[in-house]
Amino acid sequence: MAEKEVKYDESKIKTLSSLEHIRLRTGMYIGKIGNGSSHDDGIYILFKEVVDNAIDEFIMGYGKQIDITLKNPEELANEQEYCVVVRDYGRGIPLGKVVECVSQINTGAKYNDDVFQFSVGLNGVGTKAVNALSSRFLVESYRDGQFVQAYFERGVLKKQTKGKTTEPNGTKVSFVPDPEIFKKYKFEREFVEKRIRHYIYLNSGLTINYNGQKFYSKNGLQDLLIEELKSENIYDVISYKDKTLEYAFAHTTNYGEEYFSFVNGQYTNDGGTHLSAFKEGILKGINDYAQKNYDAVDVRDGIVGAIAIKLKNPMFESQTKNKLGNTEIRQWIVNTVKDSLLLFLNRNKETASKLIEKILLNEKIRKELNAVKKEAKAMAKKIALRIPNLRDCKYHYTDKTQEAEFTTIFITEGQSASGSMIACRDVYTQAIFSLRGKPKNCFGMPQSAIYKNEELYNIMKALDIEDGYENLRYNRIVIATDADVDGLHIRNLLLTFFLQYFKNLVLGGHIYILETPIFRVRNKNETIYCYDDVEKEEAIKKLGKSAEITRFKGLGEISPKEFAQFIGPDMRLIDIQVHKDTVINNILTFYMGANTPERKEYIMQNLV
Repeated sequence: MAEKEVKYDESKIKTLSSLEHIRLRTGMYIGKIGNGSSHDDGIYILFKEVVDNAIDEFIMGYGKQIDITLKNPEELANEQEYCVVVRDYGRGIPLGKVVECVSQINTGAKYNDDVFQFSVGLNGVGTKAVNALSSRFLVESYRDGQFVQAYFERGVLKKQTKGKTTEPNGTKVSFVPDPEIFKKYKFEREFVEKRIRHYIYLNSGLTINYNGQKFYSKNGLQDLLIEELKSENIYDVISYKDKTLEYAFAHTTNYGEEYFSFVNGQYTNDGGTHLSAFKEGILKGINDYAQKNYDAVDVRDGIVGAIAIKLKNPMFESQTKNKLGNTEIRQWIVNTVKDSLLLFLNRNKETASKLIEKILLNEKIRKELNAVKKEAKAMAKKIALRIPNLRDCKYHYTDKTQEAEFTTIFITEGQSASGSMIACRDVYTQAIFSLRGKPKNCFGMPQSAIYKNEELYNIMKALDIEDGYENLRYNRIVIATDADVDGLHIRNLLLTFFLQYFKNLVLGGHIYILETPIFRVRNKNETIYCYDDVEKEEAIKKLGKSAEITRFKGLGEISPKEFAQFIGPDMRLIDIQVHKDTVINNILTFYMGANTPERKEYIMQNLV
């Protein structure tokens, strides 16, 4: 039977209000929705947008304190309480425009450079998106003894109150993320606290009171690095600050390089022009001081740095502001960093000596590694012209296409596990790499160990990260192993490999673990896949005790037809996150090091 033709005429053309558009196309405004388990989930973007407006007041010189209260939905005592309450002591929204400023798109003072020179917020969109995506939203503005209060539900104004007040000037915003959009969400306190720490480091002199705890920084980015480094730095943190640019950096004994970059207080996770110019300025400043031409790799290996700039007209590559695109600022940053660093090194000879010593050590290690690389590459050519056990996909992360974001490589446990995935994968964006056995435990080994182990070498080549992360072929690296002891061991070995040599893949949010169902519960009419015992019991209740129950012992037991839905758009992924670089070595030492008695005792005490 032929499908009925849908008539396309004037009646099919719709015009959405800004409120309807935000709620219908939420991702355009706040990125992914999520449930709070990832640092960039929507509830944290809502939180950030409200706090950003309070920060803007401080930046412009009004109010040195911000009060924040945060609770999860289950912690609310009644409907008079809110999940997030943010109170600043700035100028307060002009009383005649309170409703418009939180409900009408493209309304706000951020377009006026006289009022907000270095705005953080989404230029007339942020608070409106928070309002539209909240089940309850309350805004209160206090100005010179007068106040206006406006209460909204899902972006619709329900009540407005005006009157006199003894409250000091400022704005107070309270909201509850809408459970219709953010299902089963939970604020992770660690993510919120890290964001608050960024705020105080970027705005030295600002006090943030968060859930009864006081946060304050006197030295800005220098304090940020001291907190992150935990005394692992080889020399004292080098720092510089003027009205529009601030930076800090130091070297550690770790592999790789790590940076924190900010624009107008916004954390730019993917860097951009300001970060690349910062790195170039460091290189030029050191080379000018030493009167040498050190390789950039030798200067940057082991470095941990932070840069924050203020711009009147920042241009970002996405609505959520992960990467800065302004090209005209490059030379200004390069020159400022180079000149200030050169001055510092000339004035601090002891620090300069330790820095140069680290660079020379990096140079020595690199040359030794190059000799090993040459041997490994010669051996690899003899083995095969292509990477063994890799089934590649058409698009890659380096492609300038809309598919690049979805490019994924699954690292699987043997041929049987990869068989079903190869048969049902999306050949355009999903690649499969099959391990031959358990990878080597590489904890504590030098980088040359990669070139002496065929399996580890092939993983590195498949990802194309040998010479840096610029050519990373896949946005998501997904470890797909069985949910048994061997599978979990392989998972730990792979995580050790990435954390030991390529930790920026983890810190950058590229490493995931695939969750696949453990049970299948079905009757003649319906099939339910369950990921734990709780879901299994719920499925049995729904389908009846006579339902057939199957336990999958490994990925290879799941048929291609079934597996397709588990690696499709709704696949369940655990995002591997390490919130502080300094904890990595401690974690690996305990779980993968030679401290067998301590680890055994821990396992015995915590064995369920």
